[in-house]
Amino acid sequence: MSDKLTSTPEDMKTASGDASSEEEPNAVEEKSRKVETAVEPSDEPVLLPVDDLPAPLPDLSDGEIPSDAIEGQEALSEVGEDLDHLQVELSSLNDRHLRLAAEFTNYRRRAETEMSEAWVRGQVDLLRNFLDGLDDLQRVGAWQADGTTVEALVEGVDLVERKFRQALELAGVEMIDPIGADFDPNIMEAMVSVPTESPDDDHKVQEVFQKGYRFKGYLVRPARVSVFKHE
Repeated sequence: MSDKLTSTPEDMKTASGDASSEEEPNAVEEKSRKVETAVEPSDEPVLLPVDDLPAPLPDLSDGEIPSDAIEGQEALSEVGEDLDHLQVELSSLNDRHLRLAAEFTNYRRRAETEMSEAWVRGQVDLLRNFLDGLDDLQRVGAWQADGTTVEALVEGVDLVERKFRQALELAGVEMIDPIGADFDPNIMEAMVSVPTESPDDDHKVQEVFQKGYRFKGYLVRPARVSVFKHE
């Protein structure tokens, strides 16, 4: 009995540790056998849902083409024809656009040329009307003082003035001679104010120093005048 009681706790731990170390390999082998058994392939067939099955391939053994393939080819053919038609229409529209652009460019050039020529023709007509008055004015200047009277000289100058006025009227020029009219700052320029005792003459044109002219609604030159001022 003394031999059984002489064992120490350390000896008991060592003994238990040796026992557990012997049992561990047996446990690992048993677990590996269970895993191999779980993943072992089965000979029984696996059934899949109907929705997951792939579509069967068409049977071409008899030489016939499926209707779906024929419809697909016809659709592709129609798309190709439409594309060719659109390309032809696009080319036609492009050619038409280029022709219209060229025609518009030519029209603009013709219009600019015609406007320029019309302006030149108008200037020529205006100068032609002034040439007669210029000729008369040169004749008046060529008169000799010994054989010319003052009355004849004045009459010649009046004739030249009338011809110039006619030329301006034919050209569409309007003369502004506002003597006795109310002062209008839009077409007149007051050079001096003249005092007056009559309130009715206030702001009226007393004298025209230089006539004004207006062409097609545009003021060429304002009339320079003196204006009454009531005090």
